[in-house]
Amino acid sequence: EIKEGSEIIFDGEDVLQFNEKRLCAYRGGEVAMVFQDALAALNPTMTVGNQIIENLRHHTKLSKKEAKARAVELLRMVGIPQPESRVDQYPHEFSGGMRQRVMIAIAFACDPKLLIADEPTTALDVTIQAQIIDLIKALQKEKNASVILITHDLGVVANIADRIVVMYAGQIVERGTSIEVFHHPRHPYTNALLEAVPRLDLQNKQQLASIEGTPPDLIAPPKGCPFCTRCKYCMEICCEQQPPVLNFGDGHEASCWLYQLETPAADAPFTQEAHYEG
Repeated sequence: EIKEGSEIIFDGEDVLQFNEKRLCAYRGGEVAMVFQDALAALNPTMTVGNQIIENLRHHTKLSKKEAKARAVELLRMVGIPQPESRVDQYPHEFSGGMRQRVMIAIAFACDPKLLIADEPTTALDVTIQAQIIDLIKALQKEKNASVILITHDLGVVANIADRIVVMYAGQIVERGTSIEVFHHPRHPYTNALLEAVPRLDLQNKQQLASIEGTPPDLIAPPKGCPFCTRCKYCMEICCEQQPPVLNFGDGHEASCWLYQLETPAADAPFTQEAHYEG
């Protein structure tokens, strides 16, 4: 939902104020997106080459012949074998990992400043996931682009992110550098997510940790903290009022009542070394 007074600032400009012509240049040109399900995102009636060419022709002055040659280069760049012949094939003729590579080729076709990757590895096996993440990282460095990675996989996050924003029920509950969030989580939800990650360094078998309860109904969200119904440290105030945003230094922030001096939580291990900087 985009409410009145909302802003989406990109490179100093408010995207919500763009006219249709400016939006067309922005989408696919300055900002590109890789979707979760490549088979659903790609047009099944068009060859993968034509889908890359369509984006190139829309944002550049390349001829059709030049655009096709560029499409072959892009397929080669993302690791598609025999790109000269595969450029004329359809999405259903590619495996899941190869379709995701095609999506990345389309996204990077016009050298965007920002790539938004929405769960780009969800439907892939672990080996292919690693290849796709490595490809995105390599292209990000080569093209000097920024990447917003939307994911629920903390393993992927640890391998790629410089900064992390943790969201619950559509709200930001914690943000900070990758090191700070992983090694010094400040929100109960972040801490619970990390506790739920399987450990390979433990010799004895241990039961996997889980977060009890279910996500809230976003049509009728909780009045206070969105995580209050599932938080084992929940207090009365958590259900009544939204917690303030607390700054722990170096841009590390969290929204939680546990850090208020009048409501200390001595039994919450992740709050022990916390300090609040107004």
